Amino acid sequence: MKALLDSKVLEYNQEGFIKDDPISIPHRFTQKQDIEIMALWASLLAWGQRKTIINKCNELLERMDNAPFDFILNHTDSDLERMIGFKHRTFNDTDTLYFISFFKHHYSQSDSLESAFTKHMNEHDETVENALIGFRDYFFSLEDFPERTKKHIATPARKSACKRINMFLRWMVRKDNNGVDFGLWETIMPSQLVCPLDVHVDRVARKLNLIERKQSDWQAAVELTKKLKQLDANDPVKYDFALFGLGLEGF
Repeated sequence: MKALLDSKVLEYNQEGFIKDDPISIPHRFTQKQDIEIMALWASLLAWGQRKTIINKCNELLERMDNAPFDFILNHTDSDLERMIGFKHRTFNDTDTLYFISFFKHHYSQSDSLESAFTKHMNEHDETVENALIGFRDYFFSLEDFPERTKKHIATPARKSACKRINMFLRWMVRKDNNGVDFGLWETIMPSQLVCPLDVHVDRVARKLNLIERKQSDWQAAVELTKKLKQLDANDPVKYDFALFGLGLEGF
């Protein structure tokens, strides 16, 4: 099995993967803050067909003049009117406006989104569980946050597998020379990441007996990641490429 998965990592973890995947959105940028903002947005909007997700992210970018960090810091009230009518699935303009408020609040105090996660971690945390729980609490710490927006930020505290936000962390944390993941962050280690458990990954992992738990929840994602650590203790989540790729192939 390791030989199969390693070969699929090599096949999918390469630059040709980028153009048809939501990760192509943050890859349009070079400034760290632009990358972080659009990586979080693209990952959290990542449900449905990948082409539709990419189109919706491009629409969102156009509403921000294709300069997200500058827009976040310098928008006027009239600029925010451009967000009215933005919608993808259940994510709407109310959610969009709150995301902008959060980003402005955070970047007025920090030059990176990394601190929004790491300040909630303990020195010896085995996984990013505390980071995800703390990030959600922090994200909704602003006054008058919309209750409806809470469904868009998952947390292990509610037993969610946290697929999208784990994907975002993979993009930010994993480091290699293949050009897909960004590896911008230094404090969270690749070994602390938890594998994003989307439908393809879940199905293939169960077929390979990498998950025994019946529910597809946080514990299942952690169980899968522990199994993947037996194949690579330092970088278990690289196998997300292999499991996702096998899923696309109909394995």
